[in-house]
Amino acid sequence: MKITNLKLQNFRNHEETVVEWAPHMNVIIGQNGAGKTNLIDAIHYLCMSRSFVSSSDMYVVNQDATFFMIKGHFEGNIRASFDVGCSYSRGEGKKIFVNESPLDRLSDLIGMVPVVVLSPSDKKLTSEGPKQRRSFIDSFISQISPAYLQDLLDFRKARKQRNKLLQEFRGNREVLLAYLEPWNVQLMEYGSRIVAKRTEVLNKFQDYLAKEYEVISGMRHEPHLEYQTFCEPSEDAETVRERYQAELEKEQDHELERELTLIGPHRDEIVFYLDDFELRKFGSQGQHRLFALALKLAQLLYFSDELDDLPIFLLDDVFGDLDAQRTEVLLNALIEHAGQTFVTAANPIPFDDYITFDGERNRKYKVEQGQISVVKP
Repeated sequence: MKITNLKLQNFRNHEETVVEWAPHMNVIIGQNGAGKTNLIDAIHYLCMSRSFVSSSDMYVVNQDATFFMIKGHFEGNIRASFDVGCSYSRGEGKKIFVNESPLDRLSDLIGMVPVVVLSPSDKKLTSEGPKQRRSFIDSFISQISPAYLQDLLDFRKARKQRNKLLQEFRGNREVLLAYLEPWNVQLMEYGSRIVAKRTEVLNKFQDYLAKEYEVISGMRHEPHLEYQTFCEPSEDAETVRERYQAELEKEQDHELERELTLIGPHRDEIVFYLDDFELRKFGSQGQHRLFALALKLAQLLYFSDELDDLPIFLLDDVFGDLDAQRTEVLLNALIEHAGQTFVTAANPIPFDDYITFDGERNRKYKVEQGQISVVKP
């Protein structure tokens, strides 16, 4: 999948920006605050309907405006050619358009344009709590499985309603249990499929991670993942469902006491290991950085193998933390990736030593105060 052009209006410091992209490598140079990250964040909006930088759409609007607009033209194998637009205005919220037609749900966009992002915030994946890792795997799988995304959405709705019932019902215990039963059925239906799919993907992902960590680190440490859920993980949803029912029955009194749904994939954890030690507790800063880098490169390869359209790869200011050896390894990996790649950098890393900027297949851009220009070869 490739994006051929991008138009921005009132998107952070880009008041009016139009840019044509190269089909392979796009390197964007600019000082901090110039607006280079905003360009690839806009691409992420068109792929995932949200920012990878800001937690809220309202912070993305130019401070002197009340709305932003993003438009991009994409070309791929499944969909030969199509346009995606994203608009947001204070008071009206966000809308996504495909070929000028509004999508009924923002989630319908997910997977249409597969994307992988590598940014400094990826250190949260290995150093912070389980929510970060659940978010990573959910975003990962949702881009390759619309059924998984739907199960996630349905599970969240059922859990929200179940929690509301647990918190607000003040009648007889047996009546409450009767009211909970339909929600239990839905939790087990959607939750068992979520756990089974996570198990399947993580089992396959192990090999990709091990390969990429060795390549990027140059060391023989063995990285691996441990998927921790409410039962022994299984790739068979029916098996998980049986275990799910048993756990709900076991924790029934506890849930009634806490007035909260305690059993389900919303509490899962993915533990990262290097050899026999847990990375989050015992890893050095360098090991955290390399592990996160390997995770995203592994995701890129996984998508490339599984999908008919190659993913777009977005790298935001990641070379500053790498030594010369890792910089060379990463640049060679980007060159070998047949898909479209976007790289931002504050300093002119020696890209020219590895990439031929011919103005056609590969281009270099310069960004200053929200204005972008092509650096002529």
